Amino acid sequence: MGEAALDWARDGAAWPHRAHSRFVDAAGLRWHVQHWPAPAHSGAPCVVLLHGTGASAHSWRALAPRLAPRAEVVALDLPGHGFTSAPAPERRAAVFTLPSMARAVAALLATLGQRPALLVGHSAGAALALQMALDTSVRPRAVLGLNAALLPMGGPLWPVMASSARWIAGREWITRGLARRAQQPTLVRQLIEGTGSRLDAEGQALYARLVRSPVHVASTLAMMAHWELPPLLARLPALRTPLQLLVGEGDRTVPPWQSRHLWHRLPLGVRLPLIALPGLGHLAHEEDPGAVVAAVDALLHEPARAGSLRWPATGR
Repeated sequence: MGEAALDWARDGAAWPHRAHSRFVDAAGLRWHVQHWPAPAHSGAPCVVLLHGTGASAHSWRALAPRLAPRAEVVALDLPGHGFTSAPAPERRAAVFTLPSMARAVAALLATLGQRPALLVGHSAGAALALQMALDTSVRPRAVLGLNAALLPMGGPLWPVMASSARWIAGREWITRGLARRAQQPTLVRQLIEGTGSRLDAEGQALYARLVRSPVHVASTLAMMAHWELPPLLARLPALRTPLQLLVGEGDRTVPPWQSRHLWHRLPLGVRLPLIALPGLGHLAHEEDPGAVVAAVDALLHEPARAGSLRWPATGR
């Protein structure tokens, strides 16, 4: 499937923040990483940004530069997503499990010499951040979950959905067909609007470029198919890393009630108040990066203010 992957020289020629990009070998993959160095003043914390299923580091294009004056920032493409290489088909099941991906990202951060103070995960990226905090040598001071996808999609139907996703991901002719269909201009816009978010023309064009790649499509499906969230949920009572949940009230992909439900399952000592993001959908960090930056900044530099925008867990 190599010829169907995104090409950095061609597809990345005008990629957001290309000057901050580099490629790093770790855990048997070649990773696309974007890095904003630490500000001139000493002691600046490192923030690692983890995108969700089907996205890439581009989704932080407006947020990362806003964080850069106050923190060192690292954003990356997950395996097979964007410009990070995909594992060979025979390694797909091993690489795309949640524990394996957590170990792979931890290995990448070790190669980069990064010890993040904060992991920020969007959607499935939040599950990845928690798995890393529980299972790897990465020990952040806190995790921020933005529209965190921590419950299996489809409820009791998830095993069937996962099996179907594995079957589709393993058939190149289907993923190529899906990628060709994504060339229809209205399809990507409809998919984005279906999340409850509205993006500008640039945002839509970037997602359109991603989903035109059969490798990206197959990796998205493989990631969905091989993740098992119940074991992670069962371990939440053992979490010792403070977790803050940001919730777009208009999210149609991860319904806001899921965050309230999960909040109650967290140990008292680590659950920070939920923060509502009124009028924003699943891609809240792309719609209003300033709102998310404010929450990150408070969590990093003013922990006492981190929950100032409260959304009571017994509320809506």
